[in-house]
Amino acid sequence: MFENWYESLAKTASGLLGPHGPATQGATASYAPGDFSIHFFLQLAVILIACRVVGWLGRKLLGQPQVVGEMIAGVVLGPSLLGLLFPGLQDAIFPKESRNMLYVGAQLGVGLYMFLVGTTLRLDLFRSKVRSAWLVSTAGIVAPFAIAVIVAPLLLNVPGLFAEGISQSNATLFLGACIALTAFPMLARIINERGLSNTSLGTLSLTAGAFDDACSWCVLAVVLATFGGGPGVALLAIGGGVAWAVFLMLFGPRLLAPLGRMVEREGEMSMTVLAITLAAFCVSAFLMDAIGIHAIFGGFLMGVVMPRGAFAAELKRKVEPLAVVLLLPMFFTYSGLNTRMDMVNSLPLMLIALGILLASIIAKGGACYLAARLSGEDNRTSLGIGALMNSRGLMELIIINIGLQKGIIGPTLFSMLVLMAIVTTMMATPLFELVYGRKARESGELAAIGGDLSRA
Repeated sequence: MFENWYESLAKTASGLLGPHGPATQGATASYAPGDFSIHFFLQLAVILIACRVVGWLGRKLLGQPQVVGEMIAGVVLGPSLLGLLFPGLQDAIFPKESRNMLYVGAQLGVGLYMFLVGTTLRLDLFRSKVRSAWLVSTAGIVAPFAIAVIVAPLLLNVPGLFAEGISQSNATLFLGACIALTAFPMLARIINERGLSNTSLGTLSLTAGAFDDACSWCVLAVVLATFGGGPGVALLAIGGGVAWAVFLMLFGPRLLAPLGRMVEREGEMSMTVLAITLAAFCVSAFLMDAIGIHAIFGGFLMGVVMPRGAFAAELKRKVEPLAVVLLLPMFFTYSGLNTRMDMVNSLPLMLIALGILLASIIAKGGACYLAARLSGEDNRTSLGIGALMNSRGLMELIIINIGLQKGIIGPTLFSMLVLMAIVTTMMATPLFELVYGRKARESGELAAIGGDLSRA
C-alpha cells in the first residue's frame, strides 16, 4: 500500500517537475527556464518549512539554537535521509541541474548575513581584546596543524580517504585546515542568539574565529595551488585578501561616512542609500570570491567599516528578516545536498571517525581554552571561549566540499569530517551554557537568551 502510494507520488512529481525543454545530445529533454523557476519556488517552500520545523524541534527537545536546527535540516533534505528513504522524490525536488541556481542563492544568503554581522562588531572591544584574540587565534591554528602532522600520515595508509598520489604535506595541510576551522557564520549566529553580541567574550571569539578561518582558507589556497592550480592561486588569494582588507580599514569608514550622515539627517534609510550599501556589499563579496577566499569574508569586511548608529539600525531593520529567514537557509540546504552520512559503514571506519572527532575537539577547544587562560581571562570565560571556538558548522562543509570536488579527499573521509562538523557544532551551545552562559545569566552579566537575529 505504502509503496504504491509512493510510486504514484513520485510519478506525478516526475511529470510536473521533469524537464520540458528541447532534446539535447544524450537526453530526451532539457530544462527550460520555466522549469528552473518551478523548482526554485518549490525548493524554497520545502527549505523554509523544514528549517522552521527542525529548528523548533531542536530548541524544544535538544536546547539547540535555531541555526543548528537549520544545519541539520539541510542534511535531512539531502541524500543522507530524504534521498535515502525517498530517492525519487528527493531527486524530483532537487535535481542536479537546479543546484547551481540554489548555490547562488546560498552564497547571497550567507554573504549578506555576514555583512550584517560585521555591522555589529564592537571595534572598541576588539581593540581592547586584540592581544587575547591573537593568542587564542594562534593557538587555534598551531594545535590543529600539530595534530594533523601526527594523524595525516596514518590516514594516508587507509585506502579511499585521501586521493591517490596526494603528497603527505598536502594531506597534512588540508586536514589541519579542516580541524582549525571555526564556523564563522555559525559562531556569529550563536553569539547573537546567546546575547553575546556586545560582550568582550563574544567579540574575542568572533575575532579569533575570523582569523582562524582566514588562515584556513589561505592554507586551502596553497593546497589547491600545489595540487594543480599553480602558485598564482595562492598568491592571488593571500595577497589580494590582505590588500582589500587593508584598503577597507584605511579608507572604508571615510568613504562610507556620507551614507551614515544621510540616514541621520533624514531619520530613515532611503532606497537610494540602501541600493548603494548593497552594491558596496556585492562588490566586496565579488572581489573576495574572485580571488579565491570566499564571499562571506568580503561581506563581513564591508560590514565592519559601515557607519554605526542609525545607519546600522536601519540596515538591520530593512535587510535582516529577508536574509535570515529566506536566504540563509538555502546555504544550509545546498551543503546538505552534498553530504552523505552512509559512507562510514564499518567498525574500523567508525573508529577512525571517532578518533578524528576527539583529536579535533582537543586540538581546537583545548588549545583555545589554554590560550585564553594565558592571556589573562578567568577560567569560566576561557572555558566559554573554548566551547564556542570548537564549533565548525557549515564552514567545515564548505571547505571539505571543495576538497571533494577538487579530488583531494574521498567520499569516506568527507563523511567523517561532516560527522565531526555536526557533532562539534551541536556541542557548542550546551557546553557553553554549562561552563559560562547559565551562571552569567543568573548573575545578570547576560540578558535572557535571544538576539535580533534569532528573533527574525
